[in-house]
Amino acid sequence: LPSILCLADCQLQTPCRIQKCTTDFVSLTSHLNSALDGFDLEFCKALRAYAACTYRNSKVCRGNLVYHSAVLGISDLMSQRNCSKDGPTSSTNPEVTHDPCSYSGHTGAREHQGEEQTSPTYLFCGLFGDPHLRTFKDRFQTCKVEGAWPLIDNNYLSVQVTNVPVVPGSSATATNKITIIFKSYQDCTDQKVYQAVTDDLPAAFVDGTTSGTGGSIKSLQIVEKVGGKYVEMHARYIGTTVFIRQLGHYLMLAIRMPQEFAMAYEESQDLQLCVNGCPSSERIYDNGHLPLSVMGQLLPQASATHPWSVYTLETATTKCHEKILVKDIYFYSCVFDLLTTGDVNFTAAAHSALKDVEALHPRKEHWHIFPSNESGGDGVSMGSKFFVSPGLVCLILAVFL
Repeated sequence: LPSILCLADCQLQTPCRIQKCTTDFVSLTSHLNSALDGFDLEFCKALRAYAACTYRNSKVCRGNLVYHSAVLGISDLMSQRNCSKDGPTSSTNPEVTHDPCSYSGHTGAREHQGEEQTSPTYLFCGLFGDPHLRTFKDRFQTCKVEGAWPLIDNNYLSVQVTNVPVVPGSSATATNKITIIFKSYQDCTDQKVYQAVTDDLPAAFVDGTTSGTGGSIKSLQIVEKVGGKYVEMHARYIGTTVFIRQLGHYLMLAIRMPQEFAMAYEESQDLQLCVNGCPSSERIYDNGHLPLSVMGQLLPQASATHPWSVYTLETATTKCHEKILVKDIYFYSCVFDLLTTGDVNFTAAAHSALKDVEALHPRKEHWHIFPSNESGGDGVSMGSKFFVSPGLVCLILAVFL
């Protein structure tokens, strides 16, 4: 009898802690992304830790319905994810809960330590066509930038593009080479260099590897989506994603990066197209604008002199509308590229560029940029009327005259 009384007394003094087990499991899994490699491994580790916690509380929680529901739920999840009952478990120690080679882990750790924490701010930059640039500030420009130019050059990442003329006698260029350097970062990755050129879009770094070689091989990874045509790079340690595509003879790039890393650069690194846009001398437009209809009236009489100018304003508009339904800047960039080059691959490039924005840009309300007669037409606007500057008219006339 004394033993039974003691046991009952001990159980009364030791409350069921199933809620703590559940809270720890949520904390261990809340930062995981099911779309990325390694999710199942980390999820199973967290499940085993959850199971171990429930086992430790099995006696004191014997009559608790929440406890029994949790045990059944764990069993179901383990079956769904093919998790083995034996294996490594995630640590619930607050100091080591978060992956040091995961950007979401960095932000989670700061939040856990009581620092003021808001959702991280991500920035988007894209380059496509001949060539059209969308900067981190959501400014849209059409540039010349022939030769090698830095898109990004900060303390964590360097991206350089090389552009070549598209058609004889035109200032328009397009990208035929992209070089990316992921700089070494703590124990997460050594420095890795990636290089793509027209008709050679590898799914590996120049050293032949496909991932980082630091403490976590999943902290940096290349994923081939379409053989020789489309690759993605995921740098988890700096929360950065890069898309590279080849459409026709030219390359295009889209990138999402946390603002705190994108803006971490020295004063000498200020020539970055994604940060500050193209230098004014390299932009193919001025502050003045002309309606597109005026440009259309100037083109047809001269267009028959060159084999690449197979599109009129009307046929180019129709062709682009097949791929891009919203008449935003991507639609009009498509029209511009067709009138300039006659290369239908630029239609697919503009369409893919818009899809990349929808996949990577953090703010849906800024996916579409509509041309405006304000600030040179390179900012976000909700207007719908399209204007083309005298510079653009001169460029296209230079092609056809």
